[in-house]
Amino acid sequence: MKLVRYRFEDLVAYGVLEDDVVQPLIGDPFGPHTRGQGQIRAADLTLLAPCTPGKILSFTQNYADRAREVGTATPPFPLLSLKPPSAVIGTLDSIVLPPQSARVDYGAELAVVIGRRGRWIAVEEVAQYVLGYTCANNVVARDLVELDGSWVRGGAFDTFCPLGPVIQTHLALADTLVQCRVNGQTRQMTSTHDLLFGVSQLIAFASSVMTLEPGDVVLTGTPAGVAPLSTGDVIEVEVEGIGVLRNTVVAEPRQPAR
Repeated sequence: MKLVRYRFEDLVAYGVLEDDVVQPLIGDPFGPHTRGQGQIRAADLTLLAPCTPGKILSFTQNYADRAREVGTATPPFPLLSLKPPSAVIGTLDSIVLPPQSARVDYGAELAVVIGRRGRWIAVEEVAQYVLGYTCANNVVARDLVELDGSWVRGGAFDTFCPLGPVIQTHLALADTLVQCRVNGQTRQMTSTHDLLFGVSQLIAFASSVMTLEPGDVVLTGTPAGVAPLSTGDVIEVEVEGIGVLRNTVVAEPRQPAR
């Protein structure tokens, strides 16, 4: 089932996408809900980011080829960072290049949307805490990461976490293709089979650190092929079974001196 969050006229709601039409959901997609009456053509509504996370957990260097690309050893345990909820945008929204950075990189990822509250979740019980999966672009100001020696500022800018277009509630995680295209050219292509730490391991690890809440998003890592973005680029992240997340890159005007 594909869940969407959408705007139709003055209404923001969740629905189920089937065959280019959306059937509204009544209730909470993270709790009790039913399908409402009527249908809306997908062409008549605006898709929004598929959830509004309280926090975004980002795992870095979770593909061996990416660790080699940046010249570091394969990590012995998951490397966890955080992005703020204000970084989230949806498909067709613009990624804004901040004036503070001279190098902003893309990063195609499979994202996991948490469905229920959990702490110290066992690996074998993770599926019970997952609502579904979506596409993510983990955008990072690489030069600021290197300058700061930290992922916090470089990954925190507004628009640096595109998500969408849908939440797929069931996905074959063992071997799902993850791709990135920039201006139609393939830049990243890998399978979740090559994750160093699988989805269940990541969520169990994260929940040993902090309580996971409904709507939280877990970014599972990006493969090799990361490179800078430029103004005017059109970037597409495609995850097999989910769809295509598409965004255009624009530059933020420099703020006048005060």
